Amino acid sequence: MDLNQTLRSYTHLFRSFSLSLSCLYLFFSSFFLSLSFPLSLDLSLSLLVSLYLCLYLFLCLSASFAISSHISLPLSLVLYFSTSISTWGIFESIESGPSGAEELAFKFALNTINRNRTLLPNTTLTYDIQRINIFDSFEASRKACDQLSLGVAAIFGPSHSSSANAVQSICNALGVPHIQTKWKHQVSDNRDSYYVSLYPDFQSLSRAILDLVHFFKWRTVTVVYDDSTGLIRLQELIKAPSRYNIRLKIRQLPAETKDAKPLLKEMKKAKEFHVIFDCSHEMAAWILKQTDAALMYDAVHVVAVAVQQSQQITVSSLQCNRHKPWRFGARFISLIKEAHWDGLTGRVLFNKTNGLRTDFDLDVISLKEDGLEKIGTWDPPSGLNMTENHKTKTTNITDSLANKSLRVSTILVEPYVMFKKSDKPLYGNDRFEGYCIDLLRELSGILGFRYEVRLVEDGKYGALEESTGQWNGMVRELIDHKADLAVAPLAITYVREKVIDFSKPFMTLGISILYRKPNGTNPGVFSFLNPLSPDIWMYILLAYLGVSCVLFVIARFSPYEWYNPHPCNPDSDVVENNFTLLNSFWFGVGALMQQGSELMPKALSTRIVGGIWWFFTLIIISSYTANLAAFLTVERMESPIDSADDLAKQTKILYGVVEDGATMTFFKKTKISTYDKMWEFMNSRRSSVMVKDIEAGIQRVLTSDYAFLMESTTIEFVTQRNCNLTQIGGLIDSKAYGVGTPMGSPYRDKITIAILQLQEEGKLHMMKEKWWRGNGCPEDEKNKEASALGVQNIGGIFIVLAAGLVLSVFVAVGEVLYKSKQNAELEKRSFCSAMVEELRGSLKCQRRLKQKPQPPVIAKAEEVINMHTFNDRRLPGKETMA
Repeated sequence: MDLNQTLRSYTHLFRSFSLSLSCLYLFFSSFFLSLSFPLSLDLSLSLLVSLYLCLYLFLCLSASFAISSHISLPLSLVLYFSTSISTWGIFESIESGPSGAEELAFKFALNTINRNRTLLPNTTLTYDIQRINIFDSFEASRKACDQLSLGVAAIFGPSHSSSANAVQSICNALGVPHIQTKWKHQVSDNRDSYYVSLYPDFQSLSRAILDLVHFFKWRTVTVVYDDSTGLIRLQELIKAPSRYNIRLKIRQLPAETKDAKPLLKEMKKAKEFHVIFDCSHEMAAWILKQTDAALMYDAVHVVAVAVQQSQQITVSSLQCNRHKPWRFGARFISLIKEAHWDGLTGRVLFNKTNGLRTDFDLDVISLKEDGLEKIGTWDPPSGLNMTENHKTKTTNITDSLANKSLRVSTILVEPYVMFKKSDKPLYGNDRFEGYCIDLLRELSGILGFRYEVRLVEDGKYGALEESTGQWNGMVRELIDHKADLAVAPLAITYVREKVIDFSKPFMTLGISILYRKPNGTNPGVFSFLNPLSPDIWMYILLAYLGVSCVLFVIARFSPYEWYNPHPCNPDSDVVENNFTLLNSFWFGVGALMQQGSELMPKALSTRIVGGIWWFFTLIIISSYTANLAAFLTVERMESPIDSADDLAKQTKILYGVVEDGATMTFFKKTKISTYDKMWEFMNSRRSSVMVKDIEAGIQRVLTSDYAFLMESTTIEFVTQRNCNLTQIGGLIDSKAYGVGTPMGSPYRDKITIAILQLQEEGKLHMMKEKWWRGNGCPEDEKNKEASALGVQNIGGIFIVLAAGLVLSVFVAVGEVLYKSKQNAELEKRSFCSAMVEELRGSLKCQRRLKQKPQPPVIAKAEEVINMHTFNDRRLPGKETMA
């Protein structure tokens, strides 16, 4: 038994070893035979099979000879020959990013075909993907040539017209099928014989749109396109006015910008409501992108069907610089055009002449509340086929409100809801008018419901009462389902949203301050000082004192300001200076008053001081005179408050809000210090500052010193009709009005969509203009009051004055130095001693006389001048000579 098991083990080992040798032999044999006979594939296969069978018989005989028992060798031979077909895809991208839907569909289709061997059991489809810039046709041509040199059976894409035409030209020249999933204008001479498109024919699409226009009975249609290809795709519709009673208007989207708002506004103004948009894929919706991916998936399967129907196709290297087409190209493109496939986009059949898709179905979809809904189909043979219940079925938006009667709660507030003035008695909804009544009427017209308007019982909007923890006003009625809608100036707030639902806002606004216009004040007794600010008056006084002192000092130091009081006696040694301290002040006053004085400066330095002072006074007096008339004649409007901060800083003017309103809730919940301070003030005087409604607040503003905090839209309405009232400051917060509904009401979304429709149509704005526009008040002449001139207005004149004074000082120093040099040369002494003598004479402030320099050779006596006069003095060294 052990010997038999041992022999059996060796036998199995020998079998395994022999099988391994046979496999190696088969591999090397096939390799060398293929090298020896590259064109005799059948001969090589026969030799391989014969050699393998001989080896098999030898192993069987040797095993049976060694072992007496019957041993079977279960060995099977599977001949499986796999063919590889290469395809190539070109996909466009403006920027580098993740793969697009078409590229993913391309990969998925190829991988599905290769994994599922039912379609191509003996063939593997390989692919290569290249991404190019959407506008670079040269790059597309270059990459197409590179790939064709490696050998491909078909090219998919690109979709952009310029790149697609370049690749299509190469494919036509080299006989390689070009598969497209996007629309491309097909020329009539069939030059693109190797072109196949899964996109529906533009003529069929145009006929489908025309059938829809007929079905909806449109008599005026506007076509909006973004490039010239849109006009080609809509040829049937463009020809319709000549055959049907249709008014057609064609508009083009602006090419330089993607902003279509000006065009849409122009269409709205022209009342063009039936619009057909033919836009590029970049502007299409996401569902169209999914359609492109489905077309790519079907395109790959059509090529796979053509491969399956072909006998044997081998790819070869093709060169763009040699016009040598692929020998299997004509046969392969013919198979593609003859192929048919039930794919994701329906039945795929092609026109064998131009390669366009012929058998397809178009779905007519409509936007409903729950999303897109299919309402019909269109196909080339039978045309448009709408669903049976489409004509009688209204949209989902109106299903739940049509022919229903709703209870509407509101409140009397101008101009939202008011009693209609009439000589005849009115009943029901006819009693009311206003903005909210018009809004309710428009909503009823869109949604098809009936309504009954009721005034809220307690006359309040709705707030949470702290004492009871219960809501009041219209909010209470919605909570108790006493009302289905609350159409009023009801602000959307966080606390209200927790207990009721709101539609989208139909009006946005904010809180502001209503106050009386200030009374004008007449000019006062001392209003002549108002043209210049107090700072300027102080600076003018300081400038006057400074200039007078500088003039006095420079006049004392400048030798040229000293003159001979006796011009008839040129040899007189007495000189005189008129610019005493008092005279200097008098000179400044005379120039400031533009009256002048008898004193005239003689030296250059003193003349500079005088000239600069005259220029300064010229500007000051001119500015003062120009501003004086306005301050003396205009009544100035002075308001005690200009903003909420001013209101919070004082306690003289009382201010308040409507009790239990949204404005009170804002101040109550605010965390801003200014508004919190205002709430503490109002809450501490609650009984005296809070009002029941808006009318009471307006009357209190008119009759007392009271500021009313309320919504800006109501302030705008009131100030248009009462010229004694005005708005103070800007908006304190931002809020919006919405239609209130009970929590979880099915009507909210319907009301919201209808409000958005009214907003897009501009009806909300028109209703506001209707009810807010009043007779108007004359514009406030706020700009009549001329503001006081400050430093920033005429401060430059002081800079000029200071610069002139500094210049005069330097000139005076130069004059002293120059005169000292002259005296030193005349008296034959040193420059320093002459300058010291000159300064010594100038510093004797008690006298206005100083010694006149004389040459040393002059020795005659001079008569003594009267030393008791203030204007003269005797020169030293002058004695009577014999």
